[in-house]
Amino acid sequence: MKKELKKEWKSLISHKWLVKNLPFFLFLTALAVIYIYNGHYADKTIRNINQATKDLKEMQYEYKTLKSEVMFRSKESELAKAVEPFGLRELEAPPIQLNDSIIDVK
Repeated sequence: MKKELKKEWKSLISHKWLVKNLPFFLFLTALAVIYIYNGHYADKTIRNINQATKDLKEMQYEYKTLKSEVMFRSKESELAKAVEPFGLRELEAPPIQLNDSIIDVK
């Protein structure tokens, strides 16, 4: 009984059967390679998305910091302090309007 079973298996897995099913085995191999590649590609894409998210958050923090600094420096009192070393100061009296005697201003 066991010898007959062995002969059946040998007859099923013969050279002719392997050659006949070679395209199917190649197809399965190609599917396996594509499956592995797809897994690696998905991991790489997820890593890139996470890195982009991290960079975006960092840039948002930097933007908010710079914006608050610009708003602070653009206050009137801070501008006066910044231009004081150049000899500029705030006007204490309103500006004077100059009129040209040749041109009639109405």
